[in-house]
Amino acid sequence: MARVELERLRKVYDNGYEAVHDVTLSIDDGEFVVLVGPSGCGKSTTLRMIAGLESISSGTLQIGDRVVNDVAPKDRDIAMVFQNYALYPHMDVFDNMAFGLKLRKLPKDEIRQRVEAAARTLGLETVLDRKPKALSGGQRQRVALGRAIVRDPAVFLFDEPLSNLDAKLRVQTRTEISKLHRELGATMVYVTHDQVEAMTMGDRIVVLHDGHVQQVAAPLELYDRPANTFVAGFIGSPAMNFVPGSVIGNTFTSTEGGFGLELRNGPEIQGPVTLGVRPENLYTVDKAPATKRLSDPVRATVEVQEPMGNEIVVYCRVDDATRLTARVEPQPLAPDGETAGLRVDLDKVHLFDAETGVALRA
Repeated sequence: MARVELERLRKVYDNGYEAVHDVTLSIDDGEFVVLVGPSGCGKSTTLRMIAGLESISSGTLQIGDRVVNDVAPKDRDIAMVFQNYALYPHMDVFDNMAFGLKLRKLPKDEIRQRVEAAARTLGLETVLDRKPKALSGGQRQRVALGRAIVRDPAVFLFDEPLSNLDAKLRVQTRTEISKLHRELGATMVYVTHDQVEAMTMGDRIVVLHDGHVQQVAAPLELYDRPANTFVAGFIGSPAMNFVPGSVIGNTFTSTEGGFGLELRNGPEIQGPVTLGVRPENLYTVDKAPATKRLSDPVRATVEVQEPMGNEIVVYCRVDDATRLTARVEPQPLAPDGETAGLRVDLDKVHLFDAETGVALRA
């Protein structure tokens, strides 16, 4: 295994488009790091620069104790798992997994030993003689994983490997990858646009937007203490509620004036801010827990309710500019179009700079 160091890594294409801006990141030996962000944020480009599939415009990339900017992909001691599996259709599972080892001219006995060991780890022992077309999507993805495992690389790279699977298989396979990481103790860099995958799999998460790193943190820190409104809005589903307004003294008032909170903490920041509160930190008046510091009731018109079984997602309108989403326990609620009372957990309120979006207080 190996440590990976990115120092001010940039990617500028021939047309002048800068896809990645000065990314600096240290990935420890054996760490599972997830790069996450919307389409076009630069996450796959960063991964491909680590793999050697994209040239580096400037900056330094180090794997282990080697600077590998100009090292060919095959000599970087990495293994990559692609979104589309990239299996050879005319080869059976054994030969797909063994292909890279054969190119390296390893002894046949060692090749068989490695492939069979990986197949046992991934539950593929009974399908080693099948062609890819005879496998399910989940089995094909495990074959692609096995092909990477047998190489025993310093670093594993994953480029949205679960995006072609259905919802159930995604959950199952991400669990298998997490288990595999624990068993191998391997350095893994994983790219996804799915914030649920990022939160459940990564030791640390790197959030990217427009080629810039927004925040690097452990999953719960990222969720509880987002660095800015982009991170706060991207991580979490449903997304955090944002209400533009101002703080005067201890009171927050929305721009339209229909939403107000007594913050009680005497925040040092005064003037224009954006207030953020996650849906699960809003409670109906009837079910508000007595153990929490809650706001006075906020009157809101119920627009849509989404019963999920274990919870109800409620979309409300406070005034013309203020919409709130609440995630509450199953209960009888006011019908759509009627008014309901919501209370805010004051210990879970976030304040962000109105202009820059940078977090002021969590």
